[in-house]
Amino acid sequence: MLVLHEVTKSFGRTQALAGLSLRVEPGEVLGLLGPNGAGKTTTISLAVGLMRPTSGRIELEGLGSPHERATRARIGVAPQSLAIYGELTAAENLILFGGLYGLGRKDRRRRAAEVLEQVGLADRADDRTAGFSGGMKRRLNLAAALVHRPRLLLLDEPTAGVDPQSRSALLDTIRDLRDDSITVVYTTHYMEEAERLCDRVAIVDRGRLLTLDTVEALIRRHADDTSRVHEIIEKPRAPQPRLARAVGATGDLESVFLELTGRNYRD
Repeated sequence: MLVLHEVTKSFGRTQALAGLSLRVEPGEVLGLLGPNGAGKTTTISLAVGLMRPTSGRIELEGLGSPHERATRARIGVAPQSLAIYGELTAAENLILFGGLYGLGRKDRRRRAAEVLEQVGLADRADDRTAGFSGGMKRRLNLAAALVHRPRLLLLDEPTAGVDPQSRSALLDTIRDLRDDSITVVYTTHYMEEAERLCDRVAIVDRGRLLTLDTVEALIRRHADDTSRVHEIIEKPRAPQPRLARAVGATGDLESVFLELTGRNYRD
């Protein structure tokens, strides 16, 4: 569905992506994991056509480049920064976004009602969103990405700052989307979400793909050799000693993530 081939992206002297190649299969939920500054949000912005790569190629198979308007119309995106208007009601927000995507008047109203039901906000359709809780705003943010029936859905930290109930509801909704054959790229810092939700995970760091596989395969692969010692060699902004630690077979995705990306602070 989504293909990135040797994609680079530079901002002045800063290289956000350094030859990233990645293929997202149709109908799968792909987790895109990495530390802060790894290139996840840049990848999402390139995939949705907000930016152009410095070099390389991005395409949606059968649809073309995301820089083409017809291709962008088949992509939904829920950014980490909430893209909703507090002075509008929930329904008005979705009707507005439906119009931006080119839906007719009747269709956008019908779709607004459908996706509000889908994310559990049908009873708040006529309430102004300024008074919504964080979880409700996140669910409406997802609804706005779905209103035009996208084939590819890009979700950037969709559960950031929400309570367990809203997080569970959001994950259930995304699982339902997969059952409807919608392809999802999902970025998160919550390893347990990726374990629960994703068909495969891609771990990236410093703009490069470190590994890509199912959660089970990654855990099995990196837990095979319990005596292996991982040495993290990097150049932090402030001088720090190199860190060496033993990697044990702890059997979770977080252990794999830390083994590959290291334990040095990134903030």
